[in-house]
Amino acid sequence: MICPICGRQMIVGPSINDHHLIPKTFGGKELITMHRICHSKIHSVISERDLLKYYNTVDKILEHEEIQKFVKWVGNKSPEFYVSHDETKDKKVKRKK
Repeated sequence: MICPICGRQMIVGPSINDHHLIPKTFGGKELITMHRICHSKIHSVISERDLLKYYNTVDKILEHEEIQKFVKWVGNKSPEFYVSHDETKDKKVKRKK
């Protein structure tokens, strides 16, 4: 299997997980499998509302400037590589309220 975000090989196990193209909080059901690090990056730079309104396909996610930078950076890492990402400002603001 190849990750639809970074194009690297995926190895079954903790380095992969599923992403709802339309967030579950908005009733999304369609899942795609990708690297855990790619999934984390998506949620660290794109809010759930923006995922609902625009970034609801792989092609649209790949248009995002931060995702493009990330794909270049992660491209030479091993398939099981993982580091955590900062949360989106939107999520931090919601938690403070």
